[in-house]
Amino acid sequence: MADHSGHRQRLKTEFLARPDTFPDHKLLELLLFYANPRSDTNPQAHDLLDHCGSIAGVLDATPEELQKVPGIGGHAAVLFQAVKELSVRYFAGRTSLEHIARSSRDYYQALHPEFFGARTERACLLCMDGKHKILGLRRLGEGSVNTVQVTTRLVVEAALSLNAAVVVLAHNHVSGLALPSEDDIATTYSLQKILAQVGVVLEDHLVFVDGDMVSMADSGYYRRQT
Repeated sequence: MADHSGHRQRLKTEFLARPDTFPDHKLLELLLFYANPRSDTNPQAHDLLDHCGSIAGVLDATPEELQKVPGIGGHAAVLFQAVKELSVRYFAGRTSLEHIARSSRDYYQALHPEFFGARTERACLLCMDGKHKILGLRRLGEGSVNTVQVTTRLVVEAALSLNAAVVVLAHNHVSGLALPSEDDIATTYSLQKILAQVGVVLEDHLVFVDGDMVSMADSGYYRRQT
């Protein structure tokens, strides 16, 4: 069996010297060192990119899909799932909940980690006190690729569980544009009325698509309570 230790050490040194410009295939090759400690992982890295199309495609692929690539077994599939989860938690960790959020940009910073890499639609509620200090986030539900069911009861319970005075609803569209549908708009106004009955203000409703976001309040789709 060939000794790849010299090549592996050179690749590690190269990565540490220029991580931001390290090629995608070499990054995958490097990661695969830790799932396959003996063989040459360069062909597997190229095969993964060919099969999945990109780094994002690799991290979004299911373990079953990854293992269709020759040489990719269970250890590698778990590794890539762990890398993606670490990325989600990294973004969440960089988003401090101990601050005041008063604009759609602030809401985006707090909520974006919840939708990072999401392959299905989900909905979340950002809860704040009367001074707009963030109290916490509540995930309301997750559905199929095209729909997520969120009930009024779930929204009200989430807001009251943190004693919120102000909330921001957010959900994502897995495909298409980050524009609210007619159902999104109708649901927003319905929730506004119900939340007002328990003393909670629905400040905004954000729609996410990948790295994009539309604020329904800023865009004129939703009028805040005055």
